[in-house]
Amino acid sequence: MTQENLEFDYVISGGGSAGCVLAERLSQNGRFTVCLIEAGSRDWSPLIHIPAGVPVLLPGKHMNWAMETVPQKGLNGRKGYQPRGKTLGGSSSINAMLYLRGHRWDYDHWAELGNEGWAYDDILPYFRKSENNERGGDEFHGSGGLLNVADLRSPNPYNSLFLDAVANMQHPLTPDFNGAQQEGGSRFQVTQRNGQRCSTAVAFLKGAENRNNLKIITHAQTARVLLDGNRATGVEVIRKGNQKFTITARREVILSSGAFGSPQTLMLSGIGPADHLKHHGIDVVHDLKGVGQNLQDHIDYVKVYKRPSWKLLGYAMSTLLKLPKESLQYLFQRKGMLSSTFAETGAFLRTDPREEIPDIQLHFVPAVIDDHNRNILWGTGMSCHVCLLRPKSIGQLQLNSADIRDTPKIDPAFLTDEDDIRRLIRGYRMTNAIMQAPPLNAKISEEIFGRGLTGDAEIEQELRNRADSVYHPVGSCKMGIDEAAVVAPDLKVHGIDRLRVVDASVMPTLPGGNTNAPTIMVAEKAADMVLATSDRLA
Repeated sequence: MTQENLEFDYVISGGGSAGCVLAERLSQNGRFTVCLIEAGSRDWSPLIHIPAGVPVLLPGKHMNWAMETVPQKGLNGRKGYQPRGKTLGGSSSINAMLYLRGHRWDYDHWAELGNEGWAYDDILPYFRKSENNERGGDEFHGSGGLLNVADLRSPNPYNSLFLDAVANMQHPLTPDFNGAQQEGGSRFQVTQRNGQRCSTAVAFLKGAENRNNLKIITHAQTARVLLDGNRATGVEVIRKGNQKFTITARREVILSSGAFGSPQTLMLSGIGPADHLKHHGIDVVHDLKGVGQNLQDHIDYVKVYKRPSWKLLGYAMSTLLKLPKESLQYLFQRKGMLSSTFAETGAFLRTDPREEIPDIQLHFVPAVIDDHNRNILWGTGMSCHVCLLRPKSIGQLQLNSADIRDTPKIDPAFLTDEDDIRRLIRGYRMTNAIMQAPPLNAKISEEIFGRGLTGDAEIEQELRNRADSVYHPVGSCKMGIDEAAVVAPDLKVHGIDRLRVVDASVMPTLPGGNTNAPTIMVAEKAADMVLATSDRLA
């Protein structure tokens, strides 16, 4: 690489869910040169594009950072697992493809916290802008956007049994989790096109990557933001073999490395809590105490049931015998078992009728799964996740060292707030009641974990022994106007000129649902804000 092609108008660090959106939108009009830097590889693996590759991508290090938390007091000293995508598309290339936005209340709450312009009515147009919903556009959904949103092409028949059980327990059903009513049971819509994964790399980069004004650099990690006083001027990048080089940004540097990567990069650049930076021998450029704080994640417990059935999936002879036929069906029709996200159906429920909005989310899976598929369970069956949507337990991210290649200390502080464990116990009981309701109860041969637990104390210990993340970390560079905020509502880093953070780390609180669609929305809105100020930065 020569120095001539290492100067751009905009430099984006991180080619994940947000970075791909930014790269497309900022390079679209042809006026600006854009560089997208990704630590992982191109999204070449067929395991990414075939939806049923998720169980393989999730537990391993193939396109996956596969991080761990520090030992969690609230999980009886266990380390939690934190898979994050390490490829173009980021976590949108390895996730379960569920298209969920959260609740209207979540975004109105962001605005109430001082983030003007982030209320639900403000951000709904950005959800719609991205979206091409195969059901068609309406007041909630877009048509013609780059991100394809579809119904599953070959849903498992057990999904209907789950929804019948939800209804039999007097819970509502809803036609659309992202529409007028989130509460209830329904089938998930997914980010797929023609039965294949539609990651942000597929949706936003495929049509942009050959533009002359867009440069995509893979296998490169941003070591630090380069600063001239309190002004960002570019980034220092490191590649394999310790090769370092500089990329200059004429207009802005944008960090889009996620809830772990973006705060780590800020701190390594001298932006963060002064005492912590000094501890690691890092010169303090700007004492910004909120960097790495306010880390939040969805805590999740999985109930698992055995059931011998050709219709269910698992590490079993019945699944293996179906594979040749299913492979041919997928090859020629893009349908069948290999088009499944596994988490196909779910529910948003209130654990107490006095709750204003749903506080738990269920994911029903027509397969047995344990420990993020790192512990193999033989046979077929079904599982049901119960996830706490707005935990009060707040953690932090800190450096392990001054080397970007050293994984940071991730501490979500799971289940350290007593309200969280009380809600999750109620969620456990509600999930158990649904799974034991007709017609599902007739399809269960054996419950594998937590069988027969009735008392709160024993349920609590089961939760602390087996619960873990469902992979939605946010908040470690939160936006706001208070002393703990890292970025302003325009996502500019407080106290630093020409530097923004655009990814899930800026979310001040967890949305009540999966976080990939909200991250894409954040990037869409950020792109408009960047372009609106572009002429002033010339």
